[in-house]
Amino acid sequence: MRRVALVMALAAACGVAQAEGESLLVAGRIHTGDPGQPVVEAMAWDAKGRVLAVGRAADLARRFPQAERHEAPGATVVPGLVDAHAHLMNLGFALLRADLVDAGSKDEVIARLKAFEATLPEGAWLLGRGWDQNDWPGKEFPTAADLDAAFPDRPVWLERVDGHAGWANTAAIRAATRDLSGDWQPEGGRILRDARGQPTGVFIDTASAFIDAAVPPPDEALRAEALERALEAAVANGLTGVHDMGASLADLRLMRSFADAGKLPLRVRAYANGDAEALDALCAMGAYEHASGRLAMRGVKFYVDGALGSRGAALIEDYSDEPGHRGLLVTEPAAYAAGVAKARDCGIQPASHAIGDRGNRIVLDTYAQALGDQATGDHRWRVEHAQVVHRDDLPRFAALKVIASMQPTHATSDMPWAEARVGRERLYGAYAWQRLRALGVPLALGSDFPVESVDPRLGLYSSVTRQDLAGSPASGWLADQRLSPDQALQGFTAGAAHAAFDEDETGRLVPGLRADFVVFDADPLTVAPAQLPKLKVLSTWVDGQAVYTAR
Repeated sequence: MRRVALVMALAAACGVAQAEGESLLVAGRIHTGDPGQPVVEAMAWDAKGRVLAVGRAADLARRFPQAERHEAPGATVVPGLVDAHAHLMNLGFALLRADLVDAGSKDEVIARLKAFEATLPEGAWLLGRGWDQNDWPGKEFPTAADLDAAFPDRPVWLERVDGHAGWANTAAIRAATRDLSGDWQPEGGRILRDARGQPTGVFIDTASAFIDAAVPPPDEALRAEALERALEAAVANGLTGVHDMGASLADLRLMRSFADAGKLPLRVRAYANGDAEALDALCAMGAYEHASGRLAMRGVKFYVDGALGSRGAALIEDYSDEPGHRGLLVTEPAAYAAGVAKARDCGIQPASHAIGDRGNRIVLDTYAQALGDQATGDHRWRVEHAQVVHRDDLPRFAALKVIASMQPTHATSDMPWAEARVGRERLYGAYAWQRLRALGVPLALGSDFPVESVDPRLGLYSSVTRQDLAGSPASGWLADQRLSPDQALQGFTAGAAHAAFDEDETGRLVPGLRADFVVFDADPLTVAPAQLPKLKVLSTWVDGQAVYTAR
């Protein structure tokens, strides 16, 4: 590892307080994101955290002789990384619960839960997140009986890795808000049942609400701790911005309290949680903007279908590995269309979760109807995930001028079983980054954390390799859809900024924009792809102030 000296005066952890005067950073290399001047040696910014100039170190030193100087010899600076689709509160709560990510079997899940249970008071619910039956021998969904022997009395409720299914033990099922036996199914959800009509323990999409409602709600102190932990994890991994998808009005109030107190270390672009209280508030008062520039809510996130891993993604034809089943519509199409029209009339940007080809088609049909003659304008309506798209619908993304907000690590997480779900033919439009780019569709890249890791270095790696961390498959999965390093970085910087109407604030390091940037120990555009996950984040800067510095 190169020896990198960073001489800097660190601000408060929040980074909101501005330094006196001007600052100058000299680094081994600074990628600006500006095609006219893509690589420079130095960057200067003012006391308000706005870039003043970029260029040669000697030239800027003469122009700004009184500037506070920061040296990063041998290091590489890139524009601040923005995760275009994430869930801050969910990440925070995941960090406070049993971590089941990458557990290789049900026995390993039980072992992790037993260790976590030792930290709980008597009678408390045992909550966890991250299980994935696709990682286990047999790949079958678990049952309540798998948990009951270890936890006969304590309610156990475990969220699947994609957030679209939950696994309960019998004690948790007994605590549910209604009798769950019988042959009925909730709208937009699925209760897996045995031959007697009893729940087996797995609840998919809206069915999870029956157990969720029985879980004691967190108090405000715990919610604040969850947000604080999520923010710390984000900046430590080089994120200077997050598009927080599905924030409630209570979430926005909590984030606003952090921003008011100078405790919001990055930019949060919150998207309201569907046609609910937060959207009503936006319609009544207009898009929300915090004076600090750190927090805004000017969009709304809708759910259309479920997830592919739990067979909730809505497909046009049957699942290849479950004949007769075509997934779930989490929101009934007429209600979804009404929500989109409401957002349009209120001047609020829609962002719609769609994973299956039927889900994506419903979004495109709804957008086309709602936009009408305005479809070719600069509306920037978003499709979140755009994961499996029918080949006939790919050109419609461009025709409707929608943004494809996609998550590279979903491709590498799903590749072991995606073909089993949808078959080879439907993979043509699956995780189709280059096909969409070739049509002129803007890409905004993210992670969907905590479904995937909060670490954007993994997103960069997945983008350019289409491989797992072991380097498999050797040539990359559906390798013709790999992105170049420049394209990948653009998706996490300027592409994400554009998707949130922030291109005049962030995404590039050019005069007038915010001095949001990340300092790496090596260059993400030139290192061997296998080294991308190993890049060290030396520091993360927002508004020209360090909000994270590696020890």
